[in-house]
Amino acid sequence: MANTYVVRFVGGPLDGRVDSVSMPADAPRPTVTHVHLHEGPKIVHHYDLRYAVEYGCEYHLRVEDPA
Repeated sequence: MANTYVVRFVGGPLDGRVDSVSMPADAPRPTVTHVHLHEGPKIVHHYDLRYAVEYGCEYHLRVEDPA
């Protein structure tokens, strides 16, 4: 694929996933939201962008403060 970049997910249900994504016209999204809907209540996870030497960028699971 032309104009692609590789992203890796760290933590949560997407841990270890590596995707090749089309290069966006602007910068990669600072946050990615993953919604889990399988056989139960909706569970939402947020992944925040960080840069990594090995992959270029990684999305790390956001640790939510219990309120």
